[in-house]
Amino acid sequence: MGDVAPLYLGFDLSTQQLKGLAVTSSLRVQYEVKFDFDEDAKGFGVKKGVLTNEAENEVFAPLTLWLRALDVVLQRFQQQGLDFQRIRGISGAGMQHGSVYFSREGEEALQHLDSSKSLEEQLADAFSHPFSPNWQDASTQKQCDAFDKYLGDEYRLAEITGSKAHHRFTGPQILRFRTKYPEKYANTSRITLVSSFIASIFLGRVAPFDISDVCGMNLWDIKAGAWNEKLLSLTAGSSNTGDLKSKLGAAQVPEDGGAFLGNVHPYFVDRFGFDASCMVAPSTGDNPSTILALPLRALDAIVSLGTSTTFLMSTPHYKPNPAVHFMNHPTTPGLYMFMLCYKNGGLAREQVRDSLAPSSDPSNPWQVFDETASSTPPLGQSPDAASPMRLGLYFPRPEIVPNVRAGTWRFVYKSRDRALMEADPEPWSLPNDDARAIVESQFLSLRLRSRDLVETPTGANAHLPAQPRRIYLVGGASRNLAIAKIAGEVLGGVEGVYRLDVGENACALGAAYKAVWAVERKQGETFEDLVGGRWREEEFVKKIADGYQEGMFERYGLAVEGFDSLEKAVLKREGQH
Repeated sequence: MGDVAPLYLGFDLSTQQLKGLAVTSSLRVQYEVKFDFDEDAKGFGVKKGVLTNEAENEVFAPLTLWLRALDVVLQRFQQQGLDFQRIRGISGAGMQHGSVYFSREGEEALQHLDSSKSLEEQLADAFSHPFSPNWQDASTQKQCDAFDKYLGDEYRLAEITGSKAHHRFTGPQILRFRTKYPEKYANTSRITLVSSFIASIFLGRVAPFDISDVCGMNLWDIKAGAWNEKLLSLTAGSSNTGDLKSKLGAAQVPEDGGAFLGNVHPYFVDRFGFDASCMVAPSTGDNPSTILALPLRALDAIVSLGTSTTFLMSTPHYKPNPAVHFMNHPTTPGLYMFMLCYKNGGLAREQVRDSLAPSSDPSNPWQVFDETASSTPPLGQSPDAASPMRLGLYFPRPEIVPNVRAGTWRFVYKSRDRALMEADPEPWSLPNDDARAIVESQFLSLRLRSRDLVETPTGANAHLPAQPRRIYLVGGASRNLAIAKIAGEVLGGVEGVYRLDVGENACALGAAYKAVWAVERKQGETFEDLVGGRWREEEFVKKIADGYQEGMFERYGLAVEGFDSLEKAVLKREGQH
């Protein structure tokens, strides 16, 4: 007799692929499949998963491609030998902010799926608009300006919705869709996010929004736990917001991230052999799902060091401003997800790396960069810590945090008298000094923007200054020990700096763990408690650097003040805000 132990499915619908994982109750991955949109799909013409209209700065994906991907992923699970009868729960992660527009006919088709046909065959015409705007879309500047002004200014918008207006956010996207395609908008029965699209397919009816992902729309009042009527009015183009509320399914945003949305649609029972009692839980956004890939505790931080840099932290504090994002935590009431996104991450570090002498080891192009960064004293100071600090900004691309053009700026800062001076070449030894300065610059920006959220440790560490409990590094540069060491020196971390190694599976793992929690939790058991009791830290986490170091952390605290002044000086000169 085959194994009958329960399994749980987690899906990650990202820009370039659909990934699926099946995990056990003990959180072990048993099956893993994926569908690459460029390699596995023919006839869609996508490049890196998307289509573009450069004339209007549009970036979007064909919805039928996603349907085909789900068909194929489920087939590949079968080919690997997965018995869908064992699946007890399903959840997903979707790239944030993207919108899907179901037609009235599409809603009907979704409810009456025929198990003899594929999803693509039956739902290809289920949408009033055949594409979903991608998070890279930048076509909504006019709409973003309107959102930022509508409640007074961008600070007020951030206070209410957790973020200022951004091109990719769903509210500005819906507003543009309504004005560009009025007939399609009128024929739209329901609007979903990418995350709720995933849940909708498995339910056979349009699923409600997730309590965390709904915060990426610029429409949800986070503290009130309700839609903001004024922002709905702006989006709808009328004070009569009833039609838009109906399209959004406005009454349906369950506060419980593990809520029972329903059982899997009979289509999946008949076609793939799912058990009819299989539960569908809310799917969330890709960033919220990332913080579910481990039992992240309040005041732990995840730093993703990829092409871009993303900083995620679970916090009990809600302190929004236009430079950051706040969202409800996807599973734990009373916590929020704090997020920072930078365009300039790995590319900026690579630019400095390439300016240095070539590496003598062809297999390690970072050899000289690492050696140079490690041998340069902190902040470029001489042994006398009173000497000027070397601080810089390195933006090969226009940046959003802060909002400034591409460029490089170097300064020296005297902390004793708080004097900031733009550096002439003499105090800097270029290009070598840039190696450490660019890493410090990126981490100083994180510390500057998260300093009001961290708290003084408790218990035996109550004498330490406010800082994160742990720093988890993910992404390609997380394997760079020189960068990890500087991360600990700048950001601290009571328990140290760790590498979280889950490959490219963080979002799908977070979704699968969420499904386990939704089905198997005891009354009142939090996600962190359930996953923390089953998660095998030794398999996924390795301490790679010290965190808090007395004296060093405080020195970088002085540098934060100089870095803040540096940013303000550059913004003032560049005329940006």
